[in-house]
Amino acid sequence: MARHELRAAAMGSILLALACGEHQGPGRIDGDALPAELVSARGADRARAAEALAARTGTPAPQGQILFGDLHVHTVFSADAFMMGLPILQGEGAHPIADACDFARYCSALDFWSINDHAEALTPRRWQETTESIRQCNAIAGDEASPDLVSFLGWEWTQVGSSPEDHWGHKNVILRESEAGRIPRRPIHSASFATRAMRAKLPLVTRYGLPLLDWSNRQYAANLFHFQQELRETPDCPEGVDTRELPDDCLEGAETPQQLFAKLDQWGFDSLVIPHGTTWGLYTPAGSAWDKQLNPAQHDPERQRLIEVFSGHGNSEEYRGWRGALADPVTGQGICPAPRDGHEACCWRAGEIIRDRCEEPDSALCEERVSEARRNYLDADVLGRFTVPGATTADWSDCGSCPDCFLPSFGYRPASSAQYIMALSHFGDAPGASPERFRFGFMASSDNHSARPGTGYKEYGRTTQTEARGARSELWRRILRPESRADVEPESRPFDRDSGRVQPFQLLDFERQSSLFLTGGLVAVHARERSRDGIWDALVSRQVYGTSGERMLLWFDLLDGPAGVLPMGSEASVFRTPRFRVRAAGSFVQQPGCPEVARNALSPGRLEHLCRGECYNPSDERHAIERIEVVRIRPQVKAHEPVDGLVDDPWRVLPCSDDAAGCVVEFDDPELLSSGREAIYYVRAIQAASPTVNAAGLRCSARDESGRCLAVDPCYGDYRTPTTDDCLAPSEERAWSSPIFVTPASP
Repeated sequence: MARHELRAAAMGSILLALACGEHQGPGRIDGDALPAELVSARGADRARAAEALAARTGTPAPQGQILFGDLHVHTVFSADAFMMGLPILQGEGAHPIADACDFARYCSALDFWSINDHAEALTPRRWQETTESIRQCNAIAGDEASPDLVSFLGWEWTQVGSSPEDHWGHKNVILRESEAGRIPRRPIHSASFATRAMRAKLPLVTRYGLPLLDWSNRQYAANLFHFQQELRETPDCPEGVDTRELPDDCLEGAETPQQLFAKLDQWGFDSLVIPHGTTWGLYTPAGSAWDKQLNPAQHDPERQRLIEVFSGHGNSEEYRGWRGALADPVTGQGICPAPRDGHEACCWRAGEIIRDRCEEPDSALCEERVSEARRNYLDADVLGRFTVPGATTADWSDCGSCPDCFLPSFGYRPASSAQYIMALSHFGDAPGASPERFRFGFMASSDNHSARPGTGYKEYGRTTQTEARGARSELWRRILRPESRADVEPESRPFDRDSGRVQPFQLLDFERQSSLFLTGGLVAVHARERSRDGIWDALVSRQVYGTSGERMLLWFDLLDGPAGVLPMGSEASVFRTPRFRVRAAGSFVQQPGCPEVARNALSPGRLEHLCRGECYNPSDERHAIERIEVVRIRPQVKAHEPVDGLVDDPWRVLPCSDDAAGCVVEFDDPELLSSGREAIYYVRAIQAASPTVNAAGLRCSARDESGRCLAVDPCYGDYRTPTTDDCLAPSEERAWSSPIFVTPASP
């Protein structure tokens, strides 16, 4: 056969493979409800711990029970999750919603969870299949008054702005109900860059290269292209029409939080809107701050009652005074800040990379190139790495990181941290009116993209339990990462956003981010009963806390509230010095493998596919709680009051005794009444350090006298780090209480 005939035959085979793409459905749930006695035993274990701690103070044990869940879970119905399943990215293939139901019930043994696929990719068919699968998961959960697992319906509103002014960030929408007629007929996407990115065609080299160079997995690639084609063929809903009057076969968008809240109001169903990833520099412009979201238009205090402070993408809790970029107060132009407190802005690092390439680093020409590199990076913002051709992950060091934060998110944005957000006040025009403030409860979840709710129960499986992914070979890295094959050049170059030379899914810097992906967190609720309504009421009342993945038990109370003891999440006006009590018990030490109930419920193949040989499998021994840290925030009392100085972290550090039953401490604030200003208090319960996946981040191996990192040893998500290496390092797992909001009462 002639060469041109061979090429034609190969092309024909590829086109045939691409044309055979199939719709990826929701999958089939395999497991049944857990035995009632096992579910009761979980509650009994937590009740005994509560009673033991209460006995230490001679007080009654708290009413209700603590339940653990994950309110941030993605499946193959999310475009990025579908991409992560590609075998050439060392993915495992498709993980549909049915996998999440079985995983939550048998692998992670959760009490509740929610589905939160990106609305930007949820076609009408996928939304219908999502609702049906969630109903099936609930239908097998047993008695509605005490189900083994409560599954909530929801989606993610994935907004990404091109500048700090139009960036609003990501928010999860959680619905109370899942039955037909009691939920929106379609999810609401963000109508932003994320929407366009998920609809964009992959470049030709990828479309044809995937099936040709990975022929044994060609069907998965074809299904991915079918996924995108189905999305592109779904029309947009007409604008300016009441959401209840729109047709069912279109994609509905809301460009701002205000529009999202308005559409949810039109439906009128109970829902929560939970911001997350507020400090993530992966997509958040460097100058972003949450100030613009605190106003009556862009904030709905009835729905926005919780904020996610921790996930598999890292910690978003802590405030720092440095910034990744500054604005000139006169011209408004970007300024690249010099390193401070161990933090090096990536725009500054871009200049240092160019400086290292200069033949004469001290020359005026080199300094001009350094300054230009910093300007180019600032102009490109989150796409800044494209302005320095040939720069490697190691070249960028740990720029953008928060070096002294607990497991921080990538490219940290401190002016969008939970502490900064809680310190804000909005002063209206009405004289004497009370300022508006955020009243967020604190929670955590996983943000897992492989249908695995609650992945933090054990520290294992870096490339399955976290989002760490990467090319399985150098060939695929060069195909998927165009800058990895760029020639090293002695000077920077501007990045043209409209050039088309970089596809949307290549823009985000997942190569560096892979060193910071974690197994994820959990949300815990103090529920009056083990039911959907009990969990929902706890969420709405902010009687919740977050953990870094461990099932720690935590109570935080104001002892002398106006009506007696008040739990976390409460608001109070007090006439005397407030006094608080914290009770905490460590999580159970885990045993290897999976318990008998999981081995009996799922086939060996199914169990291995989902859990990878490890399940939540507690012993009778608990980890020790080493200390309680108290954080105090005093919100702004006048417009533009600097946030620096308003966040006391830690305000108090209270050691715990070496008691296996847990820790009980009390503290007060004699300064509150004399200060005349509101104070927000929350606590962190800190466990003894234990090995944690990716706890060392980019693994800085040397720092200068100012604390700036000089060299890193990244834990790659691709072939350069073995998948068997979980990149473990010691970390102090923790739980964050929701705040208690205390105002000194007027005489």
